[in-house]
Amino acid sequence: MTITKKGTVIELDIHGMYADDAKREIERYLSTVSPKVQEVIVIHGYHKGQVLKNMVRTRLKHPRIASKLVSLNEGQTRLILKFE
Repeated sequence: MTITKKGTVIELDIHGMYADDAKREIERYLSTVSPKVQEVIVIHGYHKGQVLKNMVRTRLKHPRIASKLVSLNEGQTRLILKFE
């Protein structure tokens, strides 16, 4: 998983990961991320299958996630985080 920080927005690139591994890594990251982070953009890809996209949009759960937004870019999903 590649992490890119842009102010209060973080990008997590999970291309090429197995869904269960990616889910575990994202959940672990959300448990330790700064309370100042407001949004996480998960880059899961689009053209090589739907497994990662479906995992992020349906199976991924975490107390910090306030909502999930489908992006105009089908290869990513935006996670809006709760303020702590």
